[in-house]
Amino acid sequence: MKTIRYYMAPQSPWTWLGHDRLVAMAERHGAQIDLRPADLNRVFPVSGGLPLAKRAPQRQAYRLVELPRWSKFTGVPLNLHPKFFPVAGDAAARLIIAATEAAGTESGLKTARALLRAVWVEERDIADPATLTAIAGECGLDAAALDGVRDRAREIYDRNTQAAIEAQVFGVPWYEYHGEPFWGQDRLELLERTLAEG
Repeated sequence: MKTIRYYMAPQSPWTWLGHDRLVAMAERHGAQIDLRPADLNRVFPVSGGLPLAKRAPQRQAYRLVELPRWSKFTGVPLNLHPKFFPVAGDAAARLIIAATEAAGTESGLKTARALLRAVWVEERDIADPATLTAIAGECGLDAAALDGVRDRAREIYDRNTQAAIEAQVFGVPWYEYHGEPFWGQDRLELLERTLAEG
């Protein structure tokens, strides 16, 4: 079975722009997705990355050119200045993991999509517990099942983050197939060509 490792963060606009395309691509090629939300606050310091607010002004300015460009190119809606951003993604990432543990990868991917959309389209605060509870319900998740895997989700989040560091991930989305890394949603076409080769 073909497997794509998918390192992501639920507050990342680039992850949002590529999420549905990755899921569709995996379906086309009969590939499964190994969904791995990771903590960028731990990845950046060891990889030379910086949080958005600490990046050079020219990099921040170019980001504001690229995001609407890719939104238009992909047809994926995106609010360039969402009400709740920057936003902590840890609790949302753990919800994605809990959904995956409780109900499978498809549920995890659905929950990830809902959280990404919440930030970049719906003006919702994914750091707010009430918002997370509402999104979990909208995704059809059972509260008791989520509670049952809460501690495990926290452990997996830490493990995913350490695995990302060891895999030399330095940004998201990050895809890995047969040990070959692909950084960014703009590499999805290259990933698909690799998938097609087997």
